[in-house]
Amino acid sequence: MTNRTHRSRVLTTSAAGVAAAAAVALSLAGTATAESRATAAAGSTTVTPAGHYFGAKQSGDIVLKAGAMTVTCKVSTSQPAGSGSANQIPAAPNNTNPSGPVSGTITAPTFEDCTTNVPGVNVSIATSGTWGISIQHGTTIAANLSAPQGGLVMSLTGALTCTGTSGAANVPGTWTNGSPAKLSYAESTVPVTITGGAGCPTDVTSASLSAAYDVSDVTDPSATLAVTA
Repeated sequence: MTNRTHRSRVLTTSAAGVAAAAAVALSLAGTATAESRATAAAGSTTVTPAGHYFGAKQSGDIVLKAGAMTVTCKVSTSQPAGSGSANQIPAAPNNTNPSGPVSGTITAPTFEDCTTNVPGVNVSIATSGTWGISIQHGTTIAANLSAPQGGLVMSLTGALTCTGTSGAANVPGTWTNGSPAKLSYAESTVPVTITGGAGCPTDVTSASLSAAYDVSDVTDPSATLAVTA
């Protein structure tokens, strides 16, 4: 996967990066991991249409909370970036795992048009590294987002001068079939490290993310993305 860096002016905590991850949202490309195959209790998972590229766009506001700080972002996307496996459902038969999830990589999400409850502070956001998602069919379809250590770094300037860095995270979420399909992360907890001068919430070690994404087929906009047994 090709790493990408995205910057925008927002005020947020490093949880936003993981939200991107929410960004979110969402990849079915790749094959199941060895660890997931070893989970005997997991049922089968199939993602279709095999081989198609997809994109994710936020649906409604993204809300991030870390300590007393609340951030609301109105724009977050993850789109295919040319050829490669990111944001691509694997070709058959790799779009099926008979005993666990289908996992793969996504393009690092972008975050824009963000506001905060702390006035006078701006932030630049950079995302990098390998992001991914693991989809497991079930009564509730699990869609767990993964973000690498330092995958999102935010530099706050203005009334506060702080840096927020996301930790390696596995963020639990859910998938709903449809056209578009839906990804949802409801107050999911992610690790965060905040450094800086006076006023920076350096004692905060985790943040919560609430986000929803519409996931659409880019290869064939008329197609329906679906996760089945």
